Amino acid sequence: MDGMRKRGRVVVIAATNRENAIDPALRRPGRFDREVEIGVPDRKGRREVLQIHTRNMPLDKSVSIDELAARTHGFVGADVEALAKEAAISVLRRVLPEIRWREEGEIPNEIMEKLIVTSVDFENALKIVEPSAMREVLVEIPNVKWSDIGGLEELKERLQEVIEWPLQYPDAFKKMGIKPPHGVLLYGPPGCGKTLIVKAVANEAGLNFISVKGSELLSKWVGESEKAMREVFRRARQVAPAIVFFDEIDALAPRRGLEMGSRVTEQVVSQLLTEMSGIEDLHDVIVIAATNRPDILDPALLRPGRLDRHILVSAPDAANREKIFKVHTKSMPLAKDVTIDKLAKETEGYSGADIEALCREAAIAALREDIKAKEVKWRHFEGMMKVIKPSLSAELMRAYQAVFEKMKKPDKKDELQEQLSYVG
Repeated sequence: MDGMRKRGRVVVIAATNRENAIDPALRRPGRFDREVEIGVPDRKGRREVLQIHTRNMPLDKSVSIDELAARTHGFVGADVEALAKEAAISVLRRVLPEIRWREEGEIPNEIMEKLIVTSVDFENALKIVEPSAMREVLVEIPNVKWSDIGGLEELKERLQEVIEWPLQYPDAFKKMGIKPPHGVLLYGPPGCGKTLIVKAVANEAGLNFISVKGSELLSKWVGESEKAMREVFRRARQVAPAIVFFDEIDALAPRRGLEMGSRVTEQVVSQLLTEMSGIEDLHDVIVIAATNRPDILDPALLRPGRLDRHILVSAPDAANREKIFKVHTKSMPLAKDVTIDKLAKETEGYSGADIEALCREAAIAALREDIKAKEVKWRHFEGMMKVIKPSLSAELMRAYQAVFEKMKKPDKKDELQEQLSYVG
């Protein structure tokens, strides 16, 4: 490639999916002068690839190429080709019982006319074909919808503003001269629906979803934890638009300056802060974090530009408890003496998880009396209320509010200690 003799009219083209494993001497000018990255196609690219692979297909009017391109985040060209093939195979699988080619020798025209690819066939193919770019981090998103969550209407609206608006109305943000928020922190006592509402967000938004569970990124090997954090955000940028969800983020990003050991968590926090608002911008990547302990989070993580919005998932009031009961009793045969309104009034201080447990245990109590029971009566609920106590109180919710206010404005007596133990 670069010896004493000239190459003449010889052009060398090489391909690899492990560019960092190539000897650096090959990557200098004079050898491989130009490097072209063929990345994961965006929505426009997926649309063009879909048009190529479906141009000879008999498509039904219900099939929308634009909609398929919007739903196939993280799909590379080979994935899109596999999707088209699986949709075609779904049609054959449906029509195959009617084909008797051994007896008839050829397929009748009326059978050929049924070989049309519909939107149902593409739905079946989407269940089989997984995006290659998300293979290591792909999670199966639970089938949780907004209608499965009782109450929390304000929280739903604020999450839709952050996640759905920038994708649906990008021109509106551009017209106003602003960038959409990049991060949301959900905090509050256990059982109030923080993780459940994130499941609904992932399902309803239709985005790629990368879930990071607390301290699973931490490693005993030096540098591996930071590398894992970089890999999460690298993959999120690659398959954007995407949601990165940090569950129990207090285990991953505690306040710096408190650890006296190897300071591994401090390095992870620094890497997380750099990834969220460093030199490289996060385009169409939204970070959602959930915690029960906002008091031990690093303050630098909570500033605007990182976790922009802080949403307290509070205890449900009577109206929200009524909605939660409707969700958990919609398939339950209730007796005439049981009313949702009465249940909501009698369960002051119950969280969403408490209400779910109460409904389940009341039904089990009815089955315990008679395995052939046809309805759940009020005495079953009343008996379980003595066993399942409310886990929330007004003092606890005030404590959560006070903790967060203190994080934003520390007391005067704590300021000196804060300056000595933490700089940020």
